[in-house]
Amino acid sequence: MPQMGESVAEGTVVRWIKKVGDAVDRDEPLFEISTDKVDAEIPSPAAGVLLEIRAHEGETVPIDTVVAVLGDAGQQPQTAAPAAATPQPDGTAFTPATTAPGSETRGADVAGQPAAGPAADPVAEVAVQASVEDTTADRRRQKSSPLVRRIAAEHQVNIAHLEGSGISGRVTKHDILKYIDGRSQAPAAPASGHQGLHIPAFQPGEAVQVQPMSVMRRKIAEHMLYSRRTSAHVHSVFEVDFTRVAAVRQAHKAEFESAGVKLTYLAFIAKAIADALRAMPVLNAAIDGDSVVYKKDINLGFAVALDWGLIVPVLHEADGKSLLGIARGIADVAARARAKQLKPEDVQGGTFTITNPGSFGTLFGMPIINQPQVAILAVGTIEKRVVVIDDMIAVRQRGYLTLGYDHRLVDGAVADEFMSKVKATIESWA
Repeated sequence: MPQMGESVAEGTVVRWIKKVGDAVDRDEPLFEISTDKVDAEIPSPAAGVLLEIRAHEGETVPIDTVVAVLGDAGQQPQTAAPAAATPQPDGTAFTPATTAPGSETRGADVAGQPAAGPAADPVAEVAVQASVEDTTADRRRQKSSPLVRRIAAEHQVNIAHLEGSGISGRVTKHDILKYIDGRSQAPAAPASGHQGLHIPAFQPGEAVQVQPMSVMRRKIAEHMLYSRRTSAHVHSVFEVDFTRVAAVRQAHKAEFESAGVKLTYLAFIAKAIADALRAMPVLNAAIDGDSVVYKKDINLGFAVALDWGLIVPVLHEADGKSLLGIARGIADVAARARAKQLKPEDVQGGTFTITNPGSFGTLFGMPIINQPQVAILAVGTIEKRVVVIDDMIAVRQRGYLTLGYDHRLVDGAVADEFMSKVKATIESWA
């Protein structure tokens, strides 16, 4: 299981693209995983034959766990059923090897390491395992993600005292948020036995279809609830005139298309945002306890709607890119997000997020901040509208931009000044 991000401790196998016995080429998609950072197809580290699958679809395992074994081309997977376990004098179980005497299975696991050779003495292995079992479980339980540790620190919670639901008892984000929610409830329940309001999702006999949430959907839900609990959300809406941008876009449309890039309004908006963030770094910051962390790089995240959820790939150092570079970068990360070809670094390090519901016709939205950032921009639909200019009626290309910001750090006057800069840049584009 590869580590798809610095804070990712585990991944879920969503789908095996290859079956046991299938031939695979190097870098050919082998299986698909889902983490709290990204959904991705994992390429094969070598050419050969898939001999064994150790982590099945729907199974969540820690990073660096061997999930499959690859063998040399032409090698056949073991088909013999394992023999029944035989009790040993000390109470442990021994399973005879399925490999023929004098032979061994040679191959590579999907981490690129050689597959295990002849099995070690199982009795000794069990004895060693028993001696370190408690220590290993405790260590894994303590090895929570940085996000979980930050939440615990902010709410003064000792992770060691929590019962985790993750692998080997690891405390997950769901566990810590559930504990904090429970702690914030009323201290005593009424004598009548009411434990709080619960409205069932459906009634007995009601015609429904119940499906479990996907891994990505659960992560989105957790992240959005965490953000609402963390940040003091405030929104400001600005109407912006895109008439000049529309003219520039039309004039350079063919030039950009010849370079293989479609010039969209989003590229102009992203360029204006990057310039404004450089001028007002407080919106390119994060809160760490009682400290403010000012990010030196301006890395813009772009919310990409997928058939199976939502993901925010990042365009790094956007302030150093030209309009063409930004347009090309947006198209690249969006295309790779939809093709499940994002790398871990493509979803890390974002300092400001832009979401574009206007592409579906939305006038404006009230977006939730992407933690640990302190601001997010929603782009409404850009269309021709009748407006009054110098007491005259005119038709102009206009749209609404909504800035969501964290009032713990960003005051309303600062947010409005920031949006005024973005508005002025767009409306005076040369």
